[in-house]
Amino acid sequence: MNSIVDLFNVKYPIVQGGMIWCSGWELASAVSNAGGLGIIGSGSMYPEVLKDHIVKCKNATDKPFAVNLPMLYPDIDKHVQTIIELEVPIVFTSAGNPKIWTKHLQQHGIVVVHVVSSVKFALKAEAAGVDALVVEGFEAGGHNGRDETTTLCLIPMVVQQVNIPVLAAGGVGSGHSMLACMVLGADGVQMGSRFVASEESSAHIDFKNAVLKSQEGDTMLTLKEITPVRLIKNEFYARIEAKYNEGASIEELKSLLGRGRAKKGMFEGDLKEGELEIGQVSGTLNEIKPAGEIVEAVMQEFHLAREEIIAKNRFKI
Repeated sequence: MNSIVDLFNVKYPIVQGGMIWCSGWELASAVSNAGGLGIIGSGSMYPEVLKDHIVKCKNATDKPFAVNLPMLYPDIDKHVQTIIELEVPIVFTSAGNPKIWTKHLQQHGIVVVHVVSSVKFALKAEAAGVDALVVEGFEAGGHNGRDETTTLCLIPMVVQQVNIPVLAAGGVGSGHSMLACMVLGADGVQMGSRFVASEESSAHIDFKNAVLKSQEGDTMLTLKEITPVRLIKNEFYARIEAKYNEGASIEELKSLLGRGRAKKGMFEGDLKEGELEIGQVSGTLNEIKPAGEIVEAVMQEFHLAREEIIAKNRFKI
């Protein structure tokens, strides 16, 4: 049996990333109903909004689902209380110290998974007692690691060092890339960008179409002095680059970033002035599909790719 399948009690070792402004109850329930693990992204939600999404998700699926909990969220204690009261079975923590809430959540029977971008933080998360890790490479969209270690390098480095299940993330958008990550030692995968381009994603249709149009080189990791984030290049990104060329201070960059840029871009569809967070894998995406069809397609690709490799190598041994 697969350790991720067993840990989450799901059919497939596929997890949908808990992306802000894109991952509401519709997407989470659709992925869970298809056999993966859907995640509600709570980082963009007020406490009462998260409660509403959890209730609707529970009404829409009888399968396990999770909530992504950014540790830097200002009202995180309220989110934790809601998660416990509504008996969410799994929590993915990110962007902060996993020691703060892991034991408390586990005492209430909640499985805790932490997102990391380096071996150092993987070891710290394991020491904090988390049940599993999401190991996210440089290719990933949204907020990212500063070291720019790619997924194919990072996964084996982490797997060699830890003794808990590992989900690979960053650049994963197909069954072929899923197989590659699992050959390197991952127990499953987390996909974010692929599910942005789904019918159930709460992202604005203009942002979804911008994702489909993006090609190789159209995204870039920037703002490393504040919080590294991978963005589609647009007018806002061009102004960030101009500031860098002028030798702007951190304060000037923060002032340019302001508040609400991610909502403006991904949720409201402002393709000029908004943050358009997406991964490099967007260059391979060309169709908006129902989330359930994405899960099934990835699994079909995975099994076919595995069979093709076996067939190709059978006569070369």
